[in-house]
Order: sequence, then structure tokens, then C-alpha cells
Amino acid sequence: MNAILLIDKAAGISSAEVVRRVKSRVKPARVGHLGTLDPFATGLLPIMIGEATKLAPFIDGGDKTYAGLIRLGVETDTLDRDGAEVRRAEVPAISTDKLAQVTAQFTGAIEQVPPVYSAIKRAGVPLYRLARRGDDVAPPDKRSVEIKRLDLVCDAPDAIRFVAICSPGTYARSLARDIGIALGTVAHLDELRRTRNGSFSLADAIPLADVLESLDSGAPTLRTINLRDALVGLPELVVDTTAEKRLRNGDSRALDSQVPINGPLFKVISATGDLIAVARATSRATAIVERIFNLET
Repeated sequence: MNAILLIDKAAGISSAEVVRRVKSRVKPARVGHLGTLDPFATGLLPIMIGEATKLAPFIDGGDKTYAGLIRLGVETDTLDRDGAEVRRAEVPAISTDKLAQVTAQFTGAIEQVPPVYSAIKRAGVPLYRLARRGDDVAPPDKRSVEIKRLDLVCDAPDAIRFVAICSPGTYARSLARDIGIALGTVAHLDELRRTRNGSFSLADAIPLADVLESLDSGAPTLRTINLRDALVGLPELVVDTTAEKRLRNGDSRALDSQVPINGPLFKVISATGDLIAVARATSRATAIVERIFNLET
């Protein structure tokens, strides 16, 4: 199988475990995922199978949309509900004006400090591993992210519901912590659901149990996304069998004088409609191949 599966991940399972369960059923194909979801989080998890794993550099840069619940008054070490409580604080009454002020404060380009419990590496070791073994871990450096849209609504005196559209690299747990501080208290993320990842939507996702049942049946009828369709928005160049053979032999000159004008990245499509390669224009008339795909594997 060479395709992308959109899985609606349930709470209580890691993204890595989702990959493991799918991989055990599609061996020997490679399997990977886009955009890690923490075990407590739910929602859209794109799973790449076979040659689709080569697509990650081209489709992992899109905005993400999250919906969730920020619990006020309690901070945890992981900044989510699975962590150990480290601090409590009173929750002040939150007025409509205050909520609007905080919404504006966290909309647009902002800086945030990622959680210590994150996959960011220090000396080659993920910080969450250092934290879990009891090391005194200094917080990561600040990073610039963009919150393109933020909706905040009081769900209870100690709870804020939110929807956020944000740039890659944004930590929803850090956003929850910082919103809590801006509201005059402490906070952690109690619920998180990803509803969009780049061009992929939760509306097209399938629960993991249904995916595994279909793969186990021996005659899967899963809705999948092929490699060509996964590269939304890239221009296409259809080549003949002679040019395809040259490309597969490493000869990028087969693309000379055929480069689409609205690149720089573009899809190279075979005469039968399959994705052959992703290429990058180096001039108006020349290009180099970034990735070759072999859909016969």
C-alpha cells in the first residue's frame, strides 16, 4: 500500500502506538505520521504508508486547527491533564472584556516557550525523557509562532473553551498555560482535538478501530488518499514514458523546457496518472528532482 490514511485518534493512545498497530498489518511497508498528538489528545492523525512516507517534507508545513478546553486554577508538570499537579491558584471572575483582551493578546505572531515535556532534543535526547527520569530540565528557548485565529469562550467559572488555527510548531499546552497566566491564574490543557492538519480534515478521518478491522479483513475497503492527490496545490507536469524512464535513471534534464510557470515545486505525473516525482524549478526552463516515487513497491 502506498497511500495516506486519515485516522481519528482516540484518547489514551500515543501517535507512535497508532503507527505500530498499522505497521504490523501492512508489513513490509514503511509507516509514519504527520504531527504528533499527545496520548490524551484526540482527532486527526494522518498516517503515511509506503512511498507516501516520502511526502512528509512537502505536506507537513500547513496550518493546524485545534479545539480544546483549558482548565483554570491548576498547573501540571506536563501542562495537560495527564501530568502531576505542581501549582494551584485562585481563579478570578472573567469578564467578557477581559476574555476579549486575552483573545487579542494571543492572536497573530506571538512567542511561546515549549513545554519541558516535549520531543525537542537537547544533546540528542528528547526533553521529555530527561524530565521523566527526574533530571532538572531547563525550559526550551522561546520560539515565534502564529495564531491566525483564536476563539475563547467561558465554559464554566474555571474552564475556557477555545478554537485555534495556528502555524506548525505551536504547542497548544503552552498556549493554555500562557492564557491562564494572562487571566490572572494558572492552567493546563484538559481536552484537545485536532480538526485540521494542512489540507487534511477530520471530516474525512476514520476511527483507528475501523481502520484496523479493515486491514485485518484481508480485503480492505479503506478510504485512502493517493500520493498525487495528497500534494494539494502543486502544479502538475505530465510526461511520457521516455521522460519517465530518464527521470528514474536520475536524469533531471528530461524536464528541460517543460517546467510549469507557477512552481517552484511541482508534481511530475506519468502517462497513466501516477505520481513519479516532486521536482523543483531551478530556472524558467530547468528543474531538479527532489523525490522519486516507486508505486510498484
